Amino acid sequence: MHKIGIDLGGTKTEGILLDEKHNIIERKRIKTPQENGYDSIVKSITFLINDLKKKTSEKTSIGLCTPGVTDPNSGLIKNSNTQCLIGMPLKNDLENILDQKILMENDANCFALAESLLGSAKGHEVVFGVIMGTGVGGGIVINGTIHKGRSNIAGEWGHHILYPNGNECYCGKQGCVETYISGPALERRWFEITGTKESLQSITQNLSFEKAEQWKSE
Repeated sequence: MHKIGIDLGGTKTEGILLDEKHNIIERKRIKTPQENGYDSIVKSITFLINDLKKKTSEKTSIGLCTPGVTDPNSGLIKNSNTQCLIGMPLKNDLENILDQKILMENDANCFALAESLLGSAKGHEVVFGVIMGTGVGGGIVINGTIHKGRSNIAGEWGHHILYPNGNECYCGKQGCVETYISGPALERRWFEITGTKESLQSITQNLSFEKAEQWKSE
């Protein structure tokens, strides 16, 4: 059986098709249309999955990682930086549309688990994986198993208060970690210092040591 993996982010959605030996058959990336609302995201994920299915004649399993977590009782997404997902039954809706079971998990948990089993953290008993993208997330893996905690959000540190009277966050609090070190936050800070609008990728690729020291001091 071939495997389809979907990484739903706040800015982009990436899909991959793997064979039985985890070799990449196809990889695609599309824009996440979160500004158009929940239904548009569901349609874009469905399109991406169906497009990947066309690349194989084998049956496929589907795994989806998302920002935020899914409430185990209601099946609804909570604590997501892609706000149109909050309170929505994404897994159930996709399963109904595709007529297929989907495995869904928090993106940082997936990242931490993959690194602990197959990547740079292989062999370590305790792994903390950090995601810094449109938002900030984290996942904890202990002895090869995701640690979710009592509230199902262990490792999620993006809305811990860094500065009590700091930047306003969409969650309603002030000074959250995410308002300082997420991709958009760093891009805003770069613009404040330099007057130049650039993507974080462009900033990091062209950032010299001297500029980094200046940025840090300011």
